Amino acid sequence: MGLPLKEWDFQINYGIKTGFNDAFIINGEKRRELINIDPKSEEIIRPILRGRDIKRYGYDFADLWLINSHNGVKETGVKRINIDDYPAIKQHLDLFYSDLEKRADKGDTPYNLRNCAYMEDFNKQKIVWGNLNLGAAYSLAEPGMFINAPCSLITPSEKYLLAILNSKAADYYIRSLGVTRNGGYFEYKPMFIEKLPIPVLSEQNKKTLNDLVAKLTLTNSISQKKKYEEEIDNYVFDLYALSKEDIELLNT
Repeated sequence: MGLPLKEWDFQINYGIKTGFNDAFIINGEKRRELINIDPKSEEIIRPILRGRDIKRYGYDFADLWLINSHNGVKETGVKRINIDDYPAIKQHLDLFYSDLEKRADKGDTPYNLRNCAYMEDFNKQKIVWGNLNLGAAYSLAEPGMFINAPCSLITPSEKYLLAILNSKAADYYIRSLGVTRNGGYFEYKPMFIEKLPIPVLSEQNKKTLNDLVAKLTLTNSISQKKKYEEEIDNYVFDLYALSKEDIELLNT
């Protein structure tokens, strides 16, 4: 039914790989300290999510921040960050210099992150998810929010695609492609996600799913969220033309 996700106009990529998280991922207190020393530091400090922070249709921000001293993007003309322009951050990174210097994942200097051709995608709204989960747990993340590898992201973000990914039907299919680990955890690798067949949707189909996702994410009521999730599941069941027996299986 439909075409595999990889054949649509979507890009699936991994989150940021720093090579040494202890240096490049800081807490809110350290962020404030660096900005107080040098206000310019704020220019390259961005919020970041870990896999454990990402939930189904939402996330819990743990007040963690990425020092985004990227290596530039040659394809778009974005220049490499010169750490000498950010003395407070350089002083912080110098505390870890020996580890930064010997890591494999680095840019032109030990202070820079590795090359990332899709760096600009983090400045867009995106669909994100953690690597290991007990079930579908995809969420939207706003522009400027980064994620840490092995989390993954999809751009451009579409609410209707988010709804399908979080549905029981899609999750059953994706989990059938790999092996479930002890405790029921499944590794949601991009190589599995990209194989999910996506139905060809009418504009009305997209609007219905978009509206349901919008309502779900706006309400704080657990019962209302559950109601909208059930509506999404039932709608997606119809999109995949599932039989009554199929639906009973997925609902068990």
